Amino acid sequence: MVILIVEDEAEIAELIRLYLTKDGFTCHVCRDGESALRHQQSLQPDLVILDLMLPKLDGLEVCARIRQRPGEKDPFILMLTAKGEEIDRIVGLSTGADDYVVKPFSPRELVARVRALLRRSLRLEESDADYETAHFRLDLEQRNAHIKGENSQELLDLTPLEFDLLATLISYPGRVWSRQQLIEKLWGEDFYGDERVVDTHVARLRKKIEPDHSPPVYIKTVTGIGYKFEDES
Repeated sequence: MVILIVEDEAEIAELIRLYLTKDGFTCHVCRDGESALRHQQSLQPDLVILDLMLPKLDGLEVCARIRQRPGEKDPFILMLTAKGEEIDRIVGLSTGADDYVVKPFSPRELVARVRALLRRSLRLEESDADYETAHFRLDLEQRNAHIKGENSQELLDLTPLEFDLLATLISYPGRVWSRQQLIEKLWGEDFYGDERVVDTHVARLRKKIEPDHSPPVYIKTVTGIGYKFEDES
């Protein structure tokens, strides 16, 4: 699998490249936001490791532009940040990042997070089934999600993680998923991070699929436990 590393500090970029290359990944490195967009378009990587603070265009702008434009692949995006106070912005509703790592970080932790994201994609690719409910249809082979209207179906603009989250919830309507269960399902057992990241991604998904956010119609909170999906005719 191909990984694009976008990091302006040469030593950090080389450290990431060495560890990921040893793990069998094909890596390409660039040092600023503008070249990141060019390389993403030409390489069509499976995953982008994206530093927040970059010359020319910052990581948030690069992330937003990648999500806005079509391509052969919609890559996973793992954001790097040295500022703890930026975490909420990185995984917030206005960005398309799938995960984040705070500097300084362990290279082994970074590799584990990369593996977790890419494993999730491989697991879903093994199935060619469709999930269909009263108002949604998901094609796992094509990784397309549609919301059904009276006479048409609208293609939903979901990030890879949002698609996988929706597919997981829809696969067992009515089942209550704890945050930890969703983390293990989507990120893997070797996830390092705060369970609150689940809440942020659920909130972002709700913004795209719910007719009204208060209260949610489809993705419902189960107080003290987690979330469940319901879609009644």
